[in-house]
Amino acid sequence: MSFLDLRNFNNYKQFIRKRSSINNKKLSFKCMGKIKISGNSALGLWAATIGFFFGMASVSLFGPTAHKFGAVMNLDPTTIGILVAIPSLSGSLLRIPFGAWVDTTGGKKPFCILMILSIIGVAGLMWLVNSHYPDHMDGMFPLVLLFGLLAGCGVATFSVGISQASYWFSQKRQGYATGMYGGVGTLAPGLFALLLPIAIAGIGLGKAYIGWTIFLIIGTVLYFIIGRNAPFFQFRKAGLSVDESKAEALKLGQELYPTGSIMKSLRESAKIPGTWILTLLYFASFGGFLALTVWYPSFWREFYGIGDIEAGVLTACFSMFSALVRASTGTLADKIGGRRLCFIAMILLGVGAIGMGFSRTFGLSMCFTIIISFAMGINNTAVFKMVPYYIPKAVGGASGWIGGIGAFGGFAIPPVMGAIAAKMGKEGYAWGFEVFLILALICILILWFCMKPEQGTKIRSAGQ
Repeated sequence: MSFLDLRNFNNYKQFIRKRSSINNKKLSFKCMGKIKISGNSALGLWAATIGFFFGMASVSLFGPTAHKFGAVMNLDPTTIGILVAIPSLSGSLLRIPFGAWVDTTGGKKPFCILMILSIIGVAGLMWLVNSHYPDHMDGMFPLVLLFGLLAGCGVATFSVGISQASYWFSQKRQGYATGMYGGVGTLAPGLFALLLPIAIAGIGLGKAYIGWTIFLIIGTVLYFIIGRNAPFFQFRKAGLSVDESKAEALKLGQELYPTGSIMKSLRESAKIPGTWILTLLYFASFGGFLALTVWYPSFWREFYGIGDIEAGVLTACFSMFSALVRASTGTLADKIGGRRLCFIAMILLGVGAIGMGFSRTFGLSMCFTIIISFAMGINNTAVFKMVPYYIPKAVGGASGWIGGIGAFGGFAIPPVMGAIAAKMGKEGYAWGFEVFLILALICILILWFCMKPEQGTKIRSAGQ
C-alpha cells in the first residue's frame, strides 16, 4: 500500500498500544489529500446513546393507548395482550438483520431508517387518537396493529447503536462503552412510565401523541446531525478499499473491523458458540428485565393489594435502577472481565428469585426486587462487554442475534409465569419468579463448563 509510510510503522504500533480508544480530540485526518474523517469515540458513543434513548421512548405511550383501544373496540384479553406485545415483537426481531447491517455501513443509515419507521407508526397512532378515538374505532384494529408494529422499530435501534459504538472503542473499554450506551438508553421506559400518566391527565391523550411525535422527530434529527460512524466505515464510504480503510483506520486507533456483508456477518457469528452462550445470558437478564416490567404491576396488585398507580411507580423504579446499574458498571466489567461479572450476576439473580418465592412481606420483597434489578443490570453490561472479545470479526451480526433473541425473553417468560399463577392462585405470583432461578442455574453451568475466561490478547481484525 503505497500511502502507508513503512518507515513509521513501528511508531504506529507503539502509538496504538498506548491508546485505549480512539483519541477523543477532534479527528480531522486527510488521506491522499481528499478524505476527511470527523468525530471521536465520545461523540460516537453519546450520539448512539441519545438516539437509542429516543428509540426506546417511541413505544412508551403505546401501552396505555393499547388498553384504551382494547376497551372501546371490545377486544378480549388475549387480543389485547397481542396488541400490547406487537411493538416489542418488531423491536426484538428487527434487531437481528439491522444489527448485522452495521457491519456494512457503520450504523448511521440503519439507525435513521428504524427511527423514521418508528415516527411513521407514532404519527399514525396520533392520527387515529385525534380523528377516530373513542367513538369511531370499529374496524380499526388492523391499523392499530400496523402502527404499533412500526412504532416498535425504534426499540430495534439497540443492536445498531451498540455495534456502532463498539467499533469506536478498543477491547479494553468495551465494558464502559456498552454499559453506558445500554444503561442510559434503557432509562427511557422507566422515566416515561413516571411522567406520561401525568402528561395524559393534564393535556389529554390526543395532545400527548402530538407532543410525542414532535419529540421523536427532534430526537431523530439530533441523531442524524451528531451521529458518526467509526473511521473504517468513513474511509469505505470515501471510496477506499477494505484493506486501505483498515490500514488508515488503524492509524487512528480502531481495533475492530467487520466481515463485510449482512448475511456473512450473521453466518460468521452464528458459527461461534460464544454467540449463543451470550444470547442465553442476555435472554435471562434483558429478556427477564422486559418480562418483569410487564409482570411486576400484576404482582404488586395481586399479591400485596397495591393500587395501580403505586404498582406502576414501583415497576418504574425497578426499571430505572437496573438501567442506572447497567450504565455505571461498565468500568467494573473492564476491570474484572465480563465472564466473572456474569457469574456474580447469575448468583445474585438466583438468590433474588428464591427470595421472591419465599417472601411474604412487602419490605422483604422490595429488597429481593432490588437484588434482581441489580443482577440484571450488571449482566446486561457484562454480556456486551464480551461480544468484541469472543466474536471480534462479526460484532454487528452477533449483536443482532444476542439483542434480538435475548429480547425475545420478554415474550417467552411472562406466559410461563402467568401459567404458574393460574395454577397456584395468589401464591403463584410469587413462585413464578422461580423461572429466573432455573435460568440462573443453567447460565452458571454453561459459563463454568462452556466458556473460557477472557485473556488479555489483542483483538484481531477480519482477514488477519
